[in-house]
Amino acid sequence: MESTIKAISNIVWSDFFIYLCLFTGLYFSIRTGFLQVRYVREMLRLLFVKRESDKGISSFQAFALAISGRVGTGNIVGVATAIYMGGPGAVFWMWAIAFLGSASAFVEATLGQLYKQVIDGEYRGGPAYYIEKGLGVKWYAVLFAVVTIVSTGLLLPGVQSNAINGTISNAFDYQNSIVPFLGIEFPLSIVGLAIIVLLAVIIIGGVKRLGQASEFIVPFMAGAYILMAIVIIGLNFSEIPAVFKLIFSSAFSLDASFGGIVGMAIAWGVKRGIYSNEAGQGTAPHAAAAADVRHPAQQGLVQAFSVYVDTLFVCTATALMILFTNMFNTAETFDKSGKAQTYIVNNVPNIEADGFTQAAIASHFPAIGHQFVAVALFFFAFTTIMAYYYYAETNVTYIFKGRFLKPVIWLLRISFLGATYLGTVKTANQAWDLGDIGVGLMAWVNLIAILLLSKTAMKVWKDYKNKRKAGIKDPTFSAKEIGIKNADFWD
Repeated sequence: MESTIKAISNIVWSDFFIYLCLFTGLYFSIRTGFLQVRYVREMLRLLFVKRESDKGISSFQAFALAISGRVGTGNIVGVATAIYMGGPGAVFWMWAIAFLGSASAFVEATLGQLYKQVIDGEYRGGPAYYIEKGLGVKWYAVLFAVVTIVSTGLLLPGVQSNAINGTISNAFDYQNSIVPFLGIEFPLSIVGLAIIVLLAVIIIGGVKRLGQASEFIVPFMAGAYILMAIVIIGLNFSEIPAVFKLIFSSAFSLDASFGGIVGMAIAWGVKRGIYSNEAGQGTAPHAAAAADVRHPAQQGLVQAFSVYVDTLFVCTATALMILFTNMFNTAETFDKSGKAQTYIVNNVPNIEADGFTQAAIASHFPAIGHQFVAVALFFFAFTTIMAYYYYAETNVTYIFKGRFLKPVIWLLRISFLGATYLGTVKTANQAWDLGDIGVGLMAWVNLIAILLLSKTAMKVWKDYKNKRKAGIKDPTFSAKEIGIKNADFWD
């Protein structure tokens, strides 16, 4: 089974797909005039504009909900895995896909806002909605919705809960147990049970409670983690030039040690970068659509900035901590099962990739290092699981309407909690491969859709730019005014 899952993951994440991700980001960067550089001040201004209604959440809450989906296991374990598979140069390619991907994130979030609807008294939107309304291809919209329900409802939660269980096991010497029942042995995870109880309390409260929980947890968790990284960077300040030189030389085959794996650096940097920041994946538009804003492009800019927070801040913090302390290995060859046979770097031979960050922090703070990462990862991963549920529910709402909706949502909740629990008793490799399949399938469908809708997105962007240049601080939007059909909410 594991070899089959691995084979499917490799097909989804082909070289063509990796270059499609880079091309899409570059294309939208050029079309928008590199807004990710020119409009950073506007992004920050919009982030704290207070607008909230009974139907939607504030811009900051939508930002926090999207960040809760972006900032997760990928920022701690994903960065370590990228370095393990592609060397330090993979960090540069994570930066590259974040920089380019922020333009993709702007486009998909703007489209999410443009075609949002009010369903059961709440704003709902996302790729399924803009594919149907913008492209007029119902079957393709349903395809995305089904892929997203399977991915965020069943495949992806297990990656996050598996990482929580693994780091808590490392930090507190905890192990899952086996419970016999009717002659069958069932794996029992106390951590898994605790996660699903907390999760049930939040997800049953709906989108408003998800937004409120994210608004409270996200600044706290990201701030504490970055603060720890700043302390470690400060303790190794003199080594900053050498570490950045290592990253850049490894990324472009200039370093003799890592020169032979530059292709792996690109592949794993892009792969783990997208897994972490989700730019172009199609998840964040669901959160973006829930925001109450006066112009679709406003939430697009806010979501573009969230990619920076995820990768340029949090992922970079993790990478620097690992590289400063040399608490990493980089594999060179693998056997058929995916286990490393030879290494380019083997600094910590008894530690797997998911333990690099804990080892790095513990090397400076041995008394609390492992425990700190376990607590940080719990918050990172738990809020990501919350966001996954919201994405899955939004797409269930898209497909099922009327009297069937509530029973199907309850079925989703039960299945989602079950998938989250199962993640705590799976092997890490199996959980990650399933998660990669989910991320890749969503991104495949969404990237094609936003490329086809690029003309529409650019109309919205041009409208916003022109109104801001005319001195309007908080522009309003009319879809009919610029010739966009089926965006009923805005007219």
